[in-house]
Amino acid sequence: MKILYAIQCTGNGHVSRARDVIPHLMNHGEVDLLLSGKQSDVSLMYSVRFRKDGLTFTFGKKGGIDFFDSIINIHPFKLIRDIRSCPVENYDLVLNDFEPISAWACKRRHMRCTALSHQSSFFSEKTPRPEKISSIAEFILRHYAPATDWFGFHFQPYDENIFTPVIRSAARHALIHEQDHIAVYLPSYDDATIINHLKPLKQVRWEIFSKRVDHVFIDGNISLCRVNDAAFIQSVATSCGVLTGGGFETPSEVLYMGKKLLSVPMTNQYEQLCNSAALKQMGVRVLKKIDDHFTSEVHDWLMNDEAVKVIYPDQTAEIISKIVLSAVKKVA
Repeated sequence: MKILYAIQCTGNGHVSRARDVIPHLMNHGEVDLLLSGKQSDVSLMYSVRFRKDGLTFTFGKKGGIDFFDSIINIHPFKLIRDIRSCPVENYDLVLNDFEPISAWACKRRHMRCTALSHQSSFFSEKTPRPEKISSIAEFILRHYAPATDWFGFHFQPYDENIFTPVIRSAARHALIHEQDHIAVYLPSYDDATIINHLKPLKQVRWEIFSKRVDHVFIDGNISLCRVNDAAFIQSVATSCGVLTGGGFETPSEVLYMGKKLLSVPMTNQYEQLCNSAALKQMGVRVLKKIDDHFTSEVHDWLMNDEAVKVIYPDQTAEIISKIVLSAVKKVA
């Protein structure tokens, strides 16, 4: 079986999950990889057949997306050329992690495209949403990377084809214990804002991971360093809590490791607002943004909140086998 695995590279979660999915796919056939997007800080560690610009967004510094920079980096004619030239017809299975080029190439050629992503979970109405549902955002989630079949990941198995998260091997096998620091990763806020709000909280150390620094900076109870996959996992595994955004993979790993979690979703990022609704249902504290009340709210979280208990079994091999078997039956 020839398999094309297409991966979105906006953020780190898609690539991080792919590193654990790929070996299981290789057990079922010859695998080619397609990557599109430019915002990942995690290396894939496998040979990539196709690299495309795709559609991506840029993290801002005030809690949201830098829409201007995102728009000027869209090249519509190149995107159309990439969709037209993507050779999806050469594959028996196109597996898609929220990647638009291969998805639209399949749609254009009336081929099957199997979605395997966190975003796929939003094809189900049973997946938690915020109180204010955005019809525009819902449309984008469903049509950004269209699929004929879908399998999703979420914090809980809300529906038949929704599974608990893929926890990376590095996180699943990390040596977990508790020191006196909080691991922090808030890529949509600038470093100075984060430091100014956390520095007054002297009862813990703050290990802040940033996309914008190249060297380690230490000032009292604050350490600031370049985001690094292995170093971040180590920091989370040895922390007494984690402060991060409203993404999916990092909160999943924090929950798996049994650490208490404080989430600050990106402003006006609908998917993260949906994640926040799910986390709230589970008992995780969520703050809307960093504002004048942020320091006192973090202090209250430090003093009063506890970790939420979850069970996330390693079921990646079974999921991949189910997808491949389903694809074989539909082709036959």
